[in-house]
Amino acid sequence: MPSSGQARAVGRAGTVAALAALAAALFPAAVAHADDRTVRGGRLDWGIKSSFQSYVTGPIAQGGSTLQGGAATVGGSQFRFHSAKGSYDPDSGTFTAGFSGGVRFTGHKKGGSYELDLTISRPTVKVSGGSGTLYADMVSKEKGTGKVTSTPQVPLASLNVSGIDMKGGTGPISLDNLPATLTSQGAKAFAGYYTAGTALDPVSLSTDLVMKSAPKSEPRQAPSDRKATSGEKAGRIENAAVDWGVRRTFREYVTGPIAKGEWKLSAGAQDGGALFRFPKGEGTYDEKKHTLAADFAGSVRFTGAHGLDLTLAGITVEVQDGKGTLSADVDSKGDRGTTLKDAPLITFPATEKELKPENGLVALTEVPSKLTTEGAKAFGGMYKAGSAMDPVSLAVALDTEAKLPALPDLGSSARPEPAAEKQARPKTEKTAASAESSGSSSNAVPIAVGAGVAVLLAAAVTFGVVRKRRAATDTSASPSDDS
Repeated sequence: MPSSGQARAVGRAGTVAALAALAAALFPAAVAHADDRTVRGGRLDWGIKSSFQSYVTGPIAQGGSTLQGGAATVGGSQFRFHSAKGSYDPDSGTFTAGFSGGVRFTGHKKGGSYELDLTISRPTVKVSGGSGTLYADMVSKEKGTGKVTSTPQVPLASLNVSGIDMKGGTGPISLDNLPATLTSQGAKAFAGYYTAGTALDPVSLSTDLVMKSAPKSEPRQAPSDRKATSGEKAGRIENAAVDWGVRRTFREYVTGPIAKGEWKLSAGAQDGGALFRFPKGEGTYDEKKHTLAADFAGSVRFTGAHGLDLTLAGITVEVQDGKGTLSADVDSKGDRGTTLKDAPLITFPATEKELKPENGLVALTEVPSKLTTEGAKAFGGMYKAGSAMDPVSLAVALDTEAKLPALPDLGSSARPEPAAEKQARPKTEKTAASAESSGSSSNAVPIAVGAGVAVLLAAAVTFGVVRKRRAATDTSASPSDDS
């Protein structure tokens, strides 16, 4: 027959085992092997190097920068890259996220070319084993020689991720103001403007996470079925969308230190970072005459200091004789306020070749646009008629199965941020859990903690410790034991 001590030991073991089993049953994900997750959607904000931007646009280089592939700007000093794709392992903390978009810097113009010509695109951040690296596609013209080099995914910058626990994440990943340093490979790809070890602007990013799952196969329709179910009628538009960012410098003015404002979308308009999408287009298209007319949903309202309050709604697009016109209802308040109905704001080229359908889709991609006389009135004379505005993209589905191009994916919390909110925040070694509880800022990855599991496991451990202490007290407990 077991002694009373043996009975207590058996009881303790049974209780701890029961509590552990209960924890496993209630929260299996916390105690089992964490599943890998797919990185999908999000944005990366990076100024690359602010002093380089100042040099490019300054009186010496007299250049500028142009955005590519849906890249946007945040305030007046950062570039926003979009639509992250990659993977994340919660067990090891290994994280990879590749973003879309690029920026091209040009300066020192001589004749029809530039001595300074540098393009940085498709930035990818990889974090593994306590170290981080930012890679990017680089096209650069070497300083002095003019030799052009194009290199994919150059390890451009080392990222300081010390003090960040990357393990155990279940929700969005957010890394803020990571210090970045130019690598030796990056210095070479940077056309020799800076040496290895040079400090670059800090990097901030956020991405969504989704569980990996097997792709679902969808039954394919036979050609005869597709024709029968398409619902296509001559001249009819099944669906359409027009993408337009208005003007990059205008957006930067709105969110910058002068206006300190924002924009808000309504009635179905979508924010693509560098552009606004006006969806649900309805209208007609004539392939023989190369004409198109469509009305779109959505509106955008810009507000800020100094009386800024401008709303664009009722977007329409008409194409004929090789020229497209985007019109809108304009409501501008303030000293130079005006109200216009169906005012032609911009014009853009639309050739017969571009208007030719392919697989049931007519698409114009990032064609240049110019401000009209009415458009100049809409902006209160801020820009003259003929000024270059943001490029226009137009997609028109003539078939119910034709898919419109995807909008840049900025993740679950995409919205414009005033420049004042983009201040550099102090680095901290707190985990996200402690940062959230204290309300302080952190550059750590948000980690969702299974509080129920922690309580149950703590109860199991505490039970064992208390029983042990009681047993020790029965003999000759000392202050050190109690401690």
